[in-house]
Amino acid sequence: METTRQKRISRMAVVLLLIGTVFLFGVVREVTFLYIPPDRERAQKVLEIPEGTTLRETARLLFQNGLITSVGSFVVVGKLLAIERRIIPGEYAFHTRMLPLEIIGLIKTGRVIQYEITIPEGYTLAQISRVVEEKGLARADEFVRRATDPVFVQSLGYETDSLEGYLYPERYYFSKRVGGEGILRVMVKRFEAVYTPEMEKRADEIGMTRLEVVTLASIIEKEASVDEERPVVSAVFHNRIKKKIPLQSDPTVIYGLPHFDGNLTRKHLKIRSPYNTYRVKGLPPGPIANPGKASLWAALNPAKADYLYFVSKNDGTHYFSRTLTEHNRAVQKYQRRRSAKTT
Repeated sequence: METTRQKRISRMAVVLLLIGTVFLFGVVREVTFLYIPPDRERAQKVLEIPEGTTLRETARLLFQNGLITSVGSFVVVGKLLAIERRIIPGEYAFHTRMLPLEIIGLIKTGRVIQYEITIPEGYTLAQISRVVEEKGLARADEFVRRATDPVFVQSLGYETDSLEGYLYPERYYFSKRVGGEGILRVMVKRFEAVYTPEMEKRADEIGMTRLEVVTLASIIEKEASVDEERPVVSAVFHNRIKKKIPLQSDPTVIYGLPHFDGNLTRKHLKIRSPYNTYRVKGLPPGPIANPGKASLWAALNPAKADYLYFVSKNDGTHYFSRTLTEHNRAVQKYQRRRSAKTT
């Protein structure tokens, strides 16, 4: 009888020992999984986690790319950390020296890859679209199509047919999931932060609409490269508008040309176009580029000067004139100097 009892105790002890061994093995395995990276060599991996991907599917994707050593262990840890329904989709940058907890931290907080794009002042919608496409954030044609969709544009509060002029030039960071529409919204929101209520008030004081301010600012942006000259260039255009003299701005003509090869000719200046300010008096129908803050401010605050003309001095600055005679002398002087340099 005693012998049978001893045998039972012995068997139970063996079972407990086996259970303990299995448990200990499991603990060691999980600890090893958590604290030992899958590879000694660091290799970068960029993975896209699609919308609606489950925890197990995520684990398989990571395993297939050599980022974890066990699908099951990752699932167990993921469930314990309650990320099963908190996996944020997107494009992630991993490497093979990352620990599972680091990976979980990335996908739980949505730290997706951010692509930097820099939009210079004076870039047009077409140029911005190419920058966006080069970064793989959206197709250029789709970006332009959305930015010129009247329904979308008006949904943002703009009674125009295009967002040209309202895409504020600055450095931005976007993930690929933002898409073209998301990028447009961010750029417009940034413009609205720069175009302050004080600017709106100033526009009312001088009798200009926001569209007129942005249109004039875009021309100033294209004509002036030195901040100190922007208010003076603005004064020239304000004076011409008041005197009903055509603005005669080359950049507006170029904007209206469908295929410009870089060489503006006299023939171009005779083309019938609402953007040909050699033929049409006043401002063109809309912005010709996306201006920065300095040009917006200059459009609202022209210098107190009675200039009507300016010509490039070929060094980034301009010579300003009050009369046509003075202007013609300046053109002859600086154009001759430029011609001499190119021959």
